[in-house]
Amino acid sequence: MKSTLLLSALLAGSIFALSSCNTEDISSEPGLPYQSNFQNDKDGWTAEIVDYGVEQDSIMEFKSAWTALPAPLDTTKKSVMLESMNRSDDAFMFLKKKVTGLQPNKDYSLVFDIQLASKYPTNSMGIGGSPGSSVWVKAGATSVEPVKEKKDNFYSLNIDKGAQSEGGKDAIILGNVGVGDDEDETYQLITRSNADKPFTARSNANGELWLIVGTDSGFEGLTTLYYSQIKVTVR
Repeated sequence: MKSTLLLSALLAGSIFALSSCNTEDISSEPGLPYQSNFQNDKDGWTAEIVDYGVEQDSIMEFKSAWTALPAPLDTTKKSVMLESMNRSDDAFMFLKKKVTGLQPNKDYSLVFDIQLASKYPTNSMGIGGSPGSSVWVKAGATSVEPVKEKKDNFYSLNIDKGAQSEGGKDAIILGNVGVGDDEDETYQLITRSNADKPFTARSNANGELWLIVGTDSGFEGLTTLYYSQIKVTVR
């Protein structure tokens, strides 16, 4: 009887140990889920702008910085600011980051929750389009690094993020930067998400994915946005 009880205990312990190992293997993907609120630094995100002519390089006025949120928001909180003057009527300014430690060549169903500070009324009027509803927030992921390329005197992106109000193979639309009908143009925090439509991306052979978040603009004016949180979860 004692031998039987001892054997049962040993078997139960072995099963528990195997179960623990398997659980650890499944969850040991340091790249995802991902979240940053940029309180210490830019957390590895780099900024760039595309979709404009080479001759417009000096007049796009593109800037990026790790900085405080603008007033009247909590200025003790940090963010990543992106700013540009959309001289091309099609500027895409974005952030990108590589995540590693994923399973190689595996499809991931991703949900992006992007928090940013915007001051542009949704139904406002502007040159070429509304500074609120004609500036679309996009997010996606790809197995190759999103790179700015020059071709025929035009700067474009090497991946398919779509054009303005349409998404592409490598990025989808989460909404626009409109803050509602308020016309006083003070900065507010808004959140854009694809929780109702997860985005699928496949990791490369090294278990890597490049995340990309940005805005595709049809408003021919100055846009200044502050990204305060980027969260990516796996469905």
